[in-house]
Amino acid sequence: MRQRRDKQPKTINKVCSMLLVGCILIGFLWLSISRIGLKLDFTTLFDYRQRLWQGFKMSIIISIGSLVVSLLIGTITAIGQQSKILSIRYLCKVYVQIIRGTPLLVQIYFFYYIIGTAWGVDNRYIAGILILSIFEGAYISEIIRGGVQSIDAKQYEIARAIGLTSYRTLQLVTLPILMARILPALAGQFASIIKDSSLLSVIAIIELTQTIQEISADNFRMFENYIFIGLLYFIMTFAISLLSGITERRVKYAYKAQ
Repeated sequence: MRQRRDKQPKTINKVCSMLLVGCILIGFLWLSISRIGLKLDFTTLFDYRQRLWQGFKMSIIISIGSLVVSLLIGTITAIGQQSKILSIRYLCKVYVQIIRGTPLLVQIYFFYYIIGTAWGVDNRYIAGILILSIFEGAYISEIIRGGVQSIDAKQYEIARAIGLTSYRTLQLVTLPILMARILPALAGQFASIIKDSSLLSVIAIIELTQTIQEISADNFRMFENYIFIGLLYFIMTFAISLLSGITERRVKYAYKAQ
């Protein structure tokens, strides 16, 4: 009973703090708009609701596809960087350094118009998912590699001492610790996938950003359109943040319970 009473004031304080921050941000935005004499009218977007919904769905599809493929690429690359075969290790390291050292926009043009054309990748959506996956995979690889290296060697010594096989060590030691440590970083990277998908509009993929650009050319309501699209991207990334927080707590609880 006492714990419940202690939790209630904390919950109320959190809600009040969030409302206060929200009011401050909304107030600042309203004041800024008022100072430049801008009158916003979002009602015009209702006429384009079908196109917006199609663009929104395509952004989600591209993001989910890129998430799955980039996880696969990142995992393979992280394993490859630990390989005893030097050529594989160097290939993975070079891939990570090149991808992380060049802008995504440059990579989109290079992979689509040069590599994609050379190998007959004509479907823009498949090309977009692959390009985004290659880019994000390099960052995910470093997240996984750093997580693995952060695991204390004593954990493996204890596992061997109690007679655990390599598979059981991976299942009971490596994966629980690894997931608990890399989930926050992975969540941030998954949010980046959603935001970075907007750059695929440069190769005319009809996702959310490309859709809003076409609508802006039609209704000339650029401020309303881009404020609205910013809100949609925020909703998607905030949902990822909430889900990752819930998953992270469950993983930590499961690891402590073992």
